Amino acid sequence: MTITIYGIKSCSTMKKAFTKLDDLGISYDFHDYKKQGIDKDSVQRWVDELGIDKVLNKRGTTWRKLDDSQKQAADASLDNAIDLLLENTSMIKRPIVEGELTDKNKNILLCGYDEADFDKVFS
Repeated sequence: MTITIYGIKSCSTMKKAFTKLDDLGISYDFHDYKKQGIDKDSVQRWVDELGIDKVLNKRGTTWRKLDDSQKQAADASLDNAIDLLLENTSMIKRPIVEGELTDKNKNILLCGYDEADFDKVFS
């Protein structure tokens, strides 16, 4: 099983996800995209699979601090939205959990923390 959890270490939602994975006995790698950045291919893959509305967090302070022209550009073009996520990784909804459950021969991609989803996927 190869699982990577993407996010920001200090985020309270991330802490819930770490605790849940630990409780379920799931080993994982952590990628802190605040410190390590994130590549465009990963963000594009997440948006392609989950949709921009799921990946782009419009409820956070980073989105609210953008000027109206930046918000309109992101809403008007998927490429602009992805570029904005790459520049402002805090706007990527957390956590992103991606990987393969080798014992179930299944790829997973979760966005956001929902305890029931984690139980369903990993139990």
